[in-house]
Amino acid sequence: MTITPEALFAYLDRLGLAHATTAHPPFFTVEDGRDWHDRIPGLHCKNLFLRDRDGKFWLVLMPGDKRAKLGLLEKRIRCARLSFGKPEQLLEILGVTPGSVTPFALMNDTARRLTVIVDTDLAAAETVNFHPLHNAASTTLRSADLMTFIRSLGYEPVIANCGDEA
Repeated sequence: MTITPEALFAYLDRLGLAHATTAHPPFFTVEDGRDWHDRIPGLHCKNLFLRDRDGKFWLVLMPGDKRAKLGLLEKRIRCARLSFGKPEQLLEILGVTPGSVTPFALMNDTARRLTVIVDTDLAAAETVNFHPLHNAASTTLRSADLMTFIRSLGYEPVIANCGDEA
C-alpha cells in the first residue's frame, strides 16, 4: 500500500517540520512548471530515479535548473554506469509514476533499496520544493527539514555535486 499525501503531511507534522503545499496543474518536467516558479517560493527541484550496472538504485535530488552529469556523478559516488530506472521499478520501489518522483516517496521504500544523493546546491538552499507524491502540487519546506525527513526514514543521504565540475 502506498502512502497518501495526507499521510505524508501527517508524518511531517509529527516530525515538527513546517511545510506548505501549493496546488497547480500537473507538471511532468521542470520546464512544465516554469510559469509557477515566481508563485512558489524556494528552490525548484528535480529528482532522478537511477540504476547502476550492478542493479543498485539511486534517488538523486537536485536543483531543477542544474544539468545532471551522470559520468561525473558516477565517479563522485563510486558506482558504474548510471542509467534511468524503468517506470515499473519506480512504481514498485517508490510507489509513484514518472513525473511524480519525489523524496517524499521514500516512505514507500520499506525495503530501503535506494541510496539518496542530495546535490550540494540543494543542500545549501534555504527552502526547497518537491511534489507531494503526485505532480499536481508542490510542497515547500526548509532544506534542513528535508534532510531530517530523509534521515527519519533510515537513510543517510550522500551530499555530492551532481552536475558541474567541483
